[in-house]
Amino acid sequence: MAFVEESYDVVVVGAGHAGCEAALACSRLGLETIVFTVSVDSIALMPCNPNIGGSSKGHLVRELDALGGEMGKNIDKTFIQSKMLNKSKGPAVHSLRAQADKQAYTREMRKTLENQEHLTIRQAEVSEVLTIDLDDGSKKVTGVKTTSGAVYKGKSVILCTGVYLNSRCLTGDLIEYTGPNGLRSATKLTDSLINNNVRMFRFKTGTPARVDKRTLDFSKFEVQKGDVPIIPFSFSSDFESIQKEQVDCWLVYTNENTHNIIRNNIDRSPMYNGSIEGVGPRYCPSIEDKVMKFPEKDRHQIFIEPEGLYTNEMYLSGMSSSMPEDVQYDMYHSMEGFENVHIVRNAYAIEYDCIDSTQLKSSLEFMNIDGLFAAGQFNGSSGYEEAAVQGLMAGINASMKLLNRPAIILDRSQAYIGVLIDDLVTKENFEPYRMMTSRSEYRLLLRQDNADLRLRKIGHDIGLISDEEYQKTLNKIDLINKEMDRLKNTYVSNSDSVNEFLIKNHSNALNSGVSLADLIKRPELDYELLKEIDVNRPSLPYLVREEVGIEIKYEGYIKRQLSQVEGFKRLESKRIPLDIDYNEIKNLRLEARQKLSRIKPENIGMASRISGVSPADISVLLIYIESYKKDKA
Repeated sequence: MAFVEESYDVVVVGAGHAGCEAALACSRLGLETIVFTVSVDSIALMPCNPNIGGSSKGHLVRELDALGGEMGKNIDKTFIQSKMLNKSKGPAVHSLRAQADKQAYTREMRKTLENQEHLTIRQAEVSEVLTIDLDDGSKKVTGVKTTSGAVYKGKSVILCTGVYLNSRCLTGDLIEYTGPNGLRSATKLTDSLINNNVRMFRFKTGTPARVDKRTLDFSKFEVQKGDVPIIPFSFSSDFESIQKEQVDCWLVYTNENTHNIIRNNIDRSPMYNGSIEGVGPRYCPSIEDKVMKFPEKDRHQIFIEPEGLYTNEMYLSGMSSSMPEDVQYDMYHSMEGFENVHIVRNAYAIEYDCIDSTQLKSSLEFMNIDGLFAAGQFNGSSGYEEAAVQGLMAGINASMKLLNRPAIILDRSQAYIGVLIDDLVTKENFEPYRMMTSRSEYRLLLRQDNADLRLRKIGHDIGLISDEEYQKTLNKIDLINKEMDRLKNTYVSNSDSVNEFLIKNHSNALNSGVSLADLIKRPELDYELLKEIDVNRPSLPYLVREEVGIEIKYEGYIKRQLSQVEGFKRLESKRIPLDIDYNEIKNLRLEARQKLSRIKPENIGMASRISGVSPADISVLLIYIESYKKDKA
């Protein structure tokens, strides 16, 4: 019997947000790439929330864009509302979030993939990862096999299976063995991975019901408008042309009646009656979790978000559930404005197989399977944005490996992407990992507004950012530096008009001259406000003005974080020999030996962040490495 056999440079398994970025990165770097999906109609599917970005996630998307990824460009083409979150707080936590037209988003991304040179799309279920044994006991990937028996040889393989591996959806007692939105699950691949000694976890996530817009009473909701002006996600998008009319979202609250319905039926929830095996996300709890774990709260906010311009489906953000269908109706009918609501799609929980991500190097390549990379929810993370940046980095590093170039490793001081990947490969995550601004030690340096200034050069060096786009960034940097110099060297006197302006804006009057930069540093003033007394101010683009204002106002704090980064870099620069045997280090505690042997940290900084490795263990390790190097010499 004859079987299909084809050869590629890179094989990508899965075409969700991780798979799309991985496939595009590899093909754009000139490698012949094939991407597999269980359904071509599910490319870049948004099975849960209809938005991109959000707190900390917006940082990831802008960093991905700065490096040459596609998600930021795609949401700029297809958004229907945009907001900058946390504007009442400092710039370190400002984060962009855009409502997407779901159908338009997946359609646009599919069009991008279909028209990308060196990229082939294939609808099929991958059942095996093919490997060969190496002399040192490790393995090397050689390609994949599909359920039809076809073999696709690949020098590198990137696994981006999302939530499809052995997935099952639960709504009360109803259990359906499908992927999200009723798509088929992938039931064969897990066994192949286990046979290749890959450690697997079972995780769970969930999604709210979608309801019919025509059955809601909007007079009882609080309207949520988009921002003006609109800030684009992509640094390549034109600021002026992206300004457009936006749709509204709405805010409503649960009430004590809603909570009583949940409490009275909690034994029917798969999460509470033992039907669910997987571990769910701590920072995106279901509505039943919120009610049971926070009994003191008499209400929880729910955002009503349109799924697109050409549908009446509305997404109920904050109300994911796995309750039975009849309980879901009772819950929704108990809320103001929902008295006559009709459900279009039930809420459900979904369980799936994923890996223990501490098996990966910082490049997202498996330690013991040469050429096999992993990205996205398959790595135990949650969210479209976390998936996309991992897909991009896995795609870049699979390409770098085949092009005989060094891997691109972003550290914790360079990008949120670096924080995310470092956390995945060093920390034991027994629940879906979610990015948060609090996870970053240097978040004042890693703001969403300066992602292009931090990372555009790296994207250009990789080959994913064009000369033209990089030149735009250099021009922007030049404008920022010139304007900052001008503000530091432009002084205003204690004239009546200046003091009048200061008093009007609740600031102390001047006794002597002061630079404009010093005035910007006052808490009650900012760059835009000072325009009134800054008579020679040049006309600058909005994003340049924003950057100048932040850099000057927070200059002292930024300098302090830069000095902290120097200490961090010293630890990161202390490499750990690859062939070190931790069991030979007598003064290391047993737990530290076990964790270090399993995770194999690349440097001392990475070793210090492993749970179960103490500062005393690090001291022992440093002494041992010095003697180890002398013995080798």
